[in-house]
Amino acid sequence: MSKGTYSFTTPIYYVNAAPHLGTAYTTIAADTVARYQRMNGYEVSFVTGMDEHGQKVADTAASKGLTPQEWCDSMEPAFRGTWDLLNITYTDFVRTTEPRHARSVRKFWQDLYDKGFLYKGSYEGWYCVHEETYYAESDLEKNEEGEFVCPDCKRPVQLMASGEENWFFKLSEFQQPLLDFYATHPDFIRPETRRNEIVTFVEGGLKDLSISRSTFDWGVPLPFDEGHVAYVWADALLAYFTGIGYADPDRPGEFDRKWPMRYHFVGKDITRFHCVIWPAMLLAAGYEPAHTVFGHGFLLTKGEKMSKSKGNALSPQDMVRVFGVDAYRYYFMSDVRFGQDGSISLERMVQVYNNELANTWGNLCSRVFNMTNKYLGGKVPEVPESVRALVEANPLQKLADGLYARYDAAMEQVDFTDAAAAVQELAQAANLYVEEEAPFRLAKDPATADKLAAVMYNLLEATRVIALFMAPFAPNTSAEVYRRLGLGDITAVTDIEAASKWGQLPAGNAVEVGDPLFPRLDVDEIDFTIE
Repeated sequence: MSKGTYSFTTPIYYVNAAPHLGTAYTTIAADTVARYQRMNGYEVSFVTGMDEHGQKVADTAASKGLTPQEWCDSMEPAFRGTWDLLNITYTDFVRTTEPRHARSVRKFWQDLYDKGFLYKGSYEGWYCVHEETYYAESDLEKNEEGEFVCPDCKRPVQLMASGEENWFFKLSEFQQPLLDFYATHPDFIRPETRRNEIVTFVEGGLKDLSISRSTFDWGVPLPFDEGHVAYVWADALLAYFTGIGYADPDRPGEFDRKWPMRYHFVGKDITRFHCVIWPAMLLAAGYEPAHTVFGHGFLLTKGEKMSKSKGNALSPQDMVRVFGVDAYRYYFMSDVRFGQDGSISLERMVQVYNNELANTWGNLCSRVFNMTNKYLGGKVPEVPESVRALVEANPLQKLADGLYARYDAAMEQVDFTDAAAAVQELAQAANLYVEEEAPFRLAKDPATADKLAAVMYNLLEATRVIALFMAPFAPNTSAEVYRRLGLGDITAVTDIEAASKWGQLPAGNAVEVGDPLFPRLDVDEIDFTIE
């Protein structure tokens, strides 16, 4: 029986360039949650997609000699292909140029117009096309030429003329409602550092927000004023609604079941949009905001944020070519603590790969499966009654019995590092158990055949349990281990707590040896560096 719905999103990604490691970081994190919560008994909705409207996209398309739609269409394979490469199991991929999304945008803003939260006025202020953000002059910096530049991307900003009429959302009316909401929902903004930043920002006062543009037409026309298109953030945020059936006659009842969402996973640079503008929009419309906006940190190389504009953003394809999909996923989830900035280096990636995957998890599987083939005819042993106690009470069983509670608690806090560490503890203990119980010696003496069966059963059972909990991080490898144990499709597991109870590996299952899961790497032989 399902535990209920578990809905969450990544950002709806800009289409100005193909996904890089930073983009993939958010998406892999969301997929790790998706895979675990499916195994944990939930109906998962995982929404991602492409943010295709706005002046930045129109300008990029023009620079390529394409129409905006042609440019966006050309980028879809880059995103879908990357997510397929990384085994991302999203449930809906929303393109903001789709008719169904335009229907969401038009319905939402018509509702706010009808409720009296919008008005028409003139705007004069500074706008950064790259960040698609309005700034007060006091927020701006100056470059060497004396031009005002964006405080985030350092590009020159544009002065929006006072003669341009925009539609405005009465954001200023939501200062106190937002502060009250933050106070009564302390987990809405995580981690705590992000929460403190947002509370301070809102306490400083909010200005009404321009939600339309009339100087270009690459966007969703507002239903009450077709001469205006929705400002890109007033459009893209609503993709979270579109992805779970909002205003969709073909998906009746789905939105009501799946909203509010558990999480919006975003980079810390866009928390202001998700923690101020978005919840104010929702409160105005009468919807409860998502449970949590988790603003994770940046990936840093040489101490600098990884970004397309800096030219220091390796592609996921580069990493997969060297490390494989599972090792790439595992490193970024286990070694870069989610929520904090994380410095990455090739040397550290190789170290984690060799220590935790090749030497610990991969080596355990190789040793255990080879010994099963050599000593037990390649089958899971039947444990004689005389040594049953060695299976029912042993150090591996004790660790395995406590693993679900530790892992689930870590995943509930989106603490991938601690969840992975809990699994590694069992894998390390299993390798130590090989050394202490020495099945290679037990196999030499017929008098210890019964004990050999018990020891080998414990080791095979440990690999089964480890495979279950490694599956969200390294799905291909876990699926292969499950197959080698003769257990079928690991994605069919929908109650990981019950499935991980000790002693469920069937005696007599054929065990396949196979190739090493993680061949060791030599950093000196890898043909690229992170600059």
